[in-house]
Amino acid sequence: DWGIKTLNAVEPGLPKWSIPDFSAIPIQQTITISLSVAVVIMAETLLAENSFAQKNNYRINDNQEIFAFSLGNFMAAFTGCCPINGSVSRTAMGEQYQAKTQLTGIVAGLSMIVLLLCGTGFIGYLPIPILTAIVISALMGATEFDLAVRLWKVSRTEFLIFMGAFFGVLLLGTINGVLIGIILSFTEMIIRTSKPSRCFLGIQPGHRHFRDLKEGSQIHAIEGVVIYRFSSNLFFGNIQVLQRDIEDSIKSDTKAVILDAGGVGSIDITAADRLAMLYKSLEEKGIGFYMTEHIASINEQLRKLGLGYMIEDGRVRRTIHIALKDMGIGRPYPLEGGVENVERSASRKRADNKVQEFVWAYGAESEEQIEKQIVLQIQQLKKTGDMEKLFHGSWSHMDAFDEDEWLEHLEEHLKEIVNISGKDEKTIAERFEKHREEIHIRIRDEHPEMAERFKERRHILDEHLKKRHPEVFKLIEDLREKED
Repeated sequence: DWGIKTLNAVEPGLPKWSIPDFSAIPIQQTITISLSVAVVIMAETLLAENSFAQKNNYRINDNQEIFAFSLGNFMAAFTGCCPINGSVSRTAMGEQYQAKTQLTGIVAGLSMIVLLLCGTGFIGYLPIPILTAIVISALMGATEFDLAVRLWKVSRTEFLIFMGAFFGVLLLGTINGVLIGIILSFTEMIIRTSKPSRCFLGIQPGHRHFRDLKEGSQIHAIEGVVIYRFSSNLFFGNIQVLQRDIEDSIKSDTKAVILDAGGVGSIDITAADRLAMLYKSLEEKGIGFYMTEHIASINEQLRKLGLGYMIEDGRVRRTIHIALKDMGIGRPYPLEGGVENVERSASRKRADNKVQEFVWAYGAESEEQIEKQIVLQIQQLKKTGDMEKLFHGSWSHMDAFDEDEWLEHLEEHLKEIVNISGKDEKTIAERFEKHREEIHIRIRDEHPEMAERFKERRHILDEHLKKRHPEVFKLIEDLREKED
């Protein structure tokens, strides 16, 4: 009479205990299904609990969660009930009704016992669409469509994994969908670790720290030495990348290769074998191979993997500096191309480091980021009218050279600043020049050896302004001529 499908009658009472009949289905099918269910339970439970823990800012213990569900499923096998896991819908419902403690689960368990003993007749008349609506209502709050939008902007690869798992669950069912998500995630992880971050290192004249050669033209390689940084665990999927990079970097005058293994946390047997081949290959060419900067536990792994002779030969050293010293190369290190490497004063080192800070932070996007910061500061000017903060910028705590470049970009917005502030162009331009003079005086007082470099940089920035905004440059140039 309901006109819609209802549940079958449920026999009242609690589940009965019995020993499982292992002969009911073939053992192969038992193992296959059991593993599939176990993977789904583990994946869904860990994903759900981590999602809700992150959303509500509390800590969880994954091992404890999996252990609890293992015990629960072991006991469930003797009652014939369905496998249990961390239900996303039940958790979402608990969150929806502001459940805060484990008492929620106890109340739910007791309520289920009462329902099984006294309310099974009512369940038989309950339309399935009502239960479906309850589950859908709970899951609506747990569905993270905003995450899909964020993934699309940040990582197209992770977005495709998200969509693969989503449509897998939607079209093929929960088990297949979760398995698709897991397989895609592991595949992406292997591909990513197969192409790890790595670089060749050099030194800035007068400095001691090793930095990426691509960081700037002021970084130079040490003569006759290849220093290679590899930032990933070494395993069968990426060892060929390390070997190829090093072999391709060898030159006729190369005397040694130093591997900066600071980012290496483990080595598998395939990687160890290839590392041994590389070591012997370089030795035959008269090129020394050193491994440095790694954590102490790596040395134990090397011994277990049969590479202990590298340690005995003195080719596994604590730092790059010690490896260079072992080769007979001392400070100041000779740089390629005959570049002079003379020890610099502490103030000069600080200045050099600060000059590179902004470019280091944003890399090739430094120009774009400066412009972005300036646009934000101009928006703040509309609200606060604080010209001083606009002139100094959000990077004013850095070196004067960065402030000078900030000022150069700011000058390109002169007309916009005039319109917002209500002051005339001449007044604003004079303020620009006054601030620039303050920067020049600070450089001259704090880093006198850098004053000439500032003048050269100033000329480059002026040419840049003249090319992009000639009318602004003309106004600034007229002010300078009047001051002279």
